[in-house]
Amino acid sequence: MSGASFLEKLLDGVVVEWRSLSSLGELVRGNGLQKKDFTETGVPAIHYGQIYTFYGLSTKSTKSFVSPVLAKQLKKVNKGDVVITNTSENLEDVGKAVVYLGERQAITGGHATIFRPGNCILGKYFAYFTQTETFAGEKRKYAKGTKVVDVSATDIGKINIPIPCPENPKKSLEIQAEIVRVLDAFAELTAELTAELTAELTARKKQYKHYRDQLLRFEDEAVEWKPLSEIGEFIRGKRFTKADYVEDGIPAIHYGEIYTRYGVFTDRAYSRVRSDLADSLRYAERGDVVIAGVGETVEDVGKAVAWIGNERVAIHDDSYAFRHSMNSKFVSYVMQTAAFIDEKAKHVSRGKVNRLLINGLEKVRIPVPFPDDPEKSLTEQARIVDILDKFDALTNSITEGLPREIALRQKQYEHYRNLLLNFPKPETAAA
Repeated sequence: MSGASFLEKLLDGVVVEWRSLSSLGELVRGNGLQKKDFTETGVPAIHYGQIYTFYGLSTKSTKSFVSPVLAKQLKKVNKGDVVITNTSENLEDVGKAVVYLGERQAITGGHATIFRPGNCILGKYFAYFTQTETFAGEKRKYAKGTKVVDVSATDIGKINIPIPCPENPKKSLEIQAEIVRVLDAFAELTAELTAELTAELTARKKQYKHYRDQLLRFEDEAVEWKPLSEIGEFIRGKRFTKADYVEDGIPAIHYGEIYTRYGVFTDRAYSRVRSDLADSLRYAERGDVVIAGVGETVEDVGKAVAWIGNERVAIHDDSYAFRHSMNSKFVSYVMQTAAFIDEKAKHVSRGKVNRLLINGLEKVRIPVPFPDDPEKSLTEQARIVDILDKFDALTNSITEGLPREIALRQKQYEHYRNLLLNFPKPETAAA
């Protein structure tokens, strides 16, 4: 049975009214509470930032605690209450909700609103509704701010929620409870399937890394380990800032994107910068390997991505283009291995910002198959790349392999959830 037909059968012709959240219960805006107030033990506490980073749809326990003295000054959260975020850096996280099911009374602070359900709405039913496209569209109408987005408690209270047969609270709650039961079961099944796929993906990634490192160790094979300085040259990029980013301009790779957005290779840039900067920039050419010059961790520093795009790409001054005549993907794969990372780490200046010492990196050796026969060498490099590409697609690509399966499971669940909560809107019902 589809979600739509299930909902139609469940409603069995009853009237669905859209009522403002403020009319369905009590809304209380939180106050105070900073992360520095957290203690190891004490009164359970829900910080607004944890709602979209730590909690699921409901929770029986809290991640944090505060002292009993401070708790007296903060807003109380009772079992069955829903805590909603009011503020975040992005709109998607605003309006996220968690139902508190703990036996002990908890507290929450500023940037969060407590919703205490009345007699014709279930807290978890409302929490599920906050995940729908309909709710997302409504909260967007009231969002204020750019760098920090806020939807006030008053405005959240204006958002309409579909309530089946509100004139009969008992029956209404029964219908809501059945919808929650079905969604809980579907969410649990999705979580189980996702967990299985994630475990398999983790195992495959571990297997892939082991195989990649073994394949590129070249034990007892015809290779020569040459320092990077003999294989090619390092070209440092030129500075540009986030203020220079535009929607349509020169393709560019920022050093931070190398270890946050890119894999082993890419043929397109995620960012673009102003065209009038063209003459002041430096570029990676097709076949270059772009290397991050700084990073928060030693592993991030020196992270490499092969540029295989048809046009040249601007690179940041905290990155380098390694220009050479080898197979660029082969070089990039070598630079991902544990052996290379260990050697690279010896040439990183450690501090608040870890920085690559390029004069040291030039001395790191990588394997060159059949060094006396360039044509045979490139053929062997291509053969190895073809093998590793297949593993990479299975483990890392969003359009192939296990990550795609995980994404599909989540999308399937979201589609079913939206169908189950797709009640006739007021104007449709009135027609």
